[in-house]
Amino acid sequence: MCGIAGCVDSAGRTNRDGLEFIAARMADALSHRGPDGHGVWADPETGVALGHRRLSILDLSSAGHQPMVSPAGRFVISYNGEIYNYEQVRQDLQRANPGLGFRGHSDTEVMLAAFEEWGVESSLKRMNGMFAFALWDRHERTLLLARDRLGEKPLYYGTAGGVFLFASELKAFREHPAFDAEIDRDSLVRYLQFNCIPAPDSIYRGIHKLLPGTMLRYKCGETRISAFWSVLACVEDAASHPFRGSEKDAVAELDWLLRDAVRLRMHADVPLGAFLSGGIDSSLVVALMQAQSSSPIRTFTIGFQDASYDEAPEARAVARYLGTEHTELYVSPAEAIGLVSCLPEVYDEPFADSSQLPTLLISQLVRQHVTVSLSGDGGDEVFGGYNRYTWGGRLWNSLRLTPRTLRQLTAAAITGVEPQNWEAIFGVLRPILPASFRQRSPGYKLHQLARLLSSLDRKDLYMKMASHWLPSERVVRETVLDSSPHFSKQEWLTLPDFALQAMYLDTITYLPNDILAKLDRASMAFGLESRIPYLDHRVVEFAWRLPLEMKVRPHHGKWILRQLLRRYVPSQLTERSKMGFGIPLDSWLRTSMRDWAEALLDPRRLQQEGFFDSAVVRRKWDAHLQGRGAWQYHLWDILMFQSWLEHQSDRQLRPSSLATA
Repeated sequence: MCGIAGCVDSAGRTNRDGLEFIAARMADALSHRGPDGHGVWADPETGVALGHRRLSILDLSSAGHQPMVSPAGRFVISYNGEIYNYEQVRQDLQRANPGLGFRGHSDTEVMLAAFEEWGVESSLKRMNGMFAFALWDRHERTLLLARDRLGEKPLYYGTAGGVFLFASELKAFREHPAFDAEIDRDSLVRYLQFNCIPAPDSIYRGIHKLLPGTMLRYKCGETRISAFWSVLACVEDAASHPFRGSEKDAVAELDWLLRDAVRLRMHADVPLGAFLSGGIDSSLVVALMQAQSSSPIRTFTIGFQDASYDEAPEARAVARYLGTEHTELYVSPAEAIGLVSCLPEVYDEPFADSSQLPTLLISQLVRQHVTVSLSGDGGDEVFGGYNRYTWGGRLWNSLRLTPRTLRQLTAAAITGVEPQNWEAIFGVLRPILPASFRQRSPGYKLHQLARLLSSLDRKDLYMKMASHWLPSERVVRETVLDSSPHFSKQEWLTLPDFALQAMYLDTITYLPNDILAKLDRASMAFGLESRIPYLDHRVVEFAWRLPLEMKVRPHHGKWILRQLLRRYVPSQLTERSKMGFGIPLDSWLRTSMRDWAEALLDPRRLQQEGFFDSAVVRRKWDAHLQGRGAWQYHLWDILMFQSWLEHQSDRQLRPSSLATA
């Protein structure tokens, strides 16, 4: 796991020393991603420079040093990630070319040899891993960028002052003298809508995220992007080749696939452990790890003093049953809030999934003990775990048969009771409510339900589920973006069931842009490598072949994962209402965080900076303080942008036209 950065100045305006200096500065901005080593490679004739920061996981010797040149000298690579099946690929290479030798046992060296033997795209299709890399082809004088299938590792690119730039994180771009950090207001609108900036955009105009499963070729100022794998292809292949076996057969095949995915991800030359929340996803990963380990594996959990957000007791019970070496850390509100000032540096562009705080805290804890950790992320998107998959379709079937006037009256009745009052009502009724109704933050969720009642069609229903601020609210000033969804026609692929449609959209948008970005930045902030067995492409492809009823049933999702987990852990230890990985944001904003938020939301400040309509923001803030409405997540979006903006230096941001006016 590493940080990569570099540039191509085709005009040849910089000598070798200058290119190496720039690449080193860009890479050093990513030193947290690679604290164990650094390197640069430059060719002044073509103007290319590759920088690298190394986190040593496999082959800790100098034989794994990057940037690395291929055996025949054609390719030079700066690479971030892990190829889990590299030993099998290496054996295949040596069978194809018996004379091929290797200096060490790094996956980087195997990648380069494969590229020379089979070509880049053919090689990537053989590889099982997470990666983002820059590959310079010295014969073709072409730069190739590639990103793994599901988007576990980040990669940004763009042109500034005629120079092509790329890096793992945006902070590296700010080290290049040609970079002009102009905020893209349309990206800001989308950020407020989705609490992250959807690929291919970034917060900076002209800088993009490479989409998962794609390759970009850059030559002589021209770029060409192509896909080597896609979720769409999985969906289409599943329609042609659905799983025909029984439920018992499906559980058995998934057991083998996930066990192998976990086995591959347990290979490392450094200490290894796992995140454990006590829920379905992480408990199954830990169970499969322990089943393949001759000694207790290390597991880690973070707990909160607020019982409604505390998963530590459940995780402790699972760890005790499996016999892991378990560590837990209880965090006070003050400790969590103390990390808020670090968020802009860690996430590098505005990012407002509030579970970023506990994710950062657990990463900090785990890195004190191990260098690699497996996680249960991806299980919800791949196997249908979110609540909206179980009830979204039923909700739409009811909505389309209900007159819109009646829906509007129902929504008004729900929102006529403030969230805190709903919380009190549910608190009184909790002892007699079914388990499925014992939800965290029921008042907020009821207000969200009221918002959904006005949906026009399935697409509109999904967008309302996925969105915070809608573009039509016009909270961002001077934007030209209309209110249409920021999805391509391909992304709006029409599937026969709402759950399938939502799972598909979440996998190509919410998963890489939010979930994986959150985990990558939080873990790499402390030099921790996080590995995700559920995103093994074989597992994803198999999951799409399964009939929907093997994943989503009327009252709960992840049916097949639950059946598999019962082989390893008693169901009473893991079966509970879905909690998520959250914080009591609504109350913290009214108490411990109030002074910090007041300063960032000051109307004069908002007016001077010129990005937001201060009156709209102030209405939401006042309503939240007074308990009128559930606005904590809308406000967190604004606060995270404001905090990020404050973190940037004046010289790095082009002044807002409104501010200068």
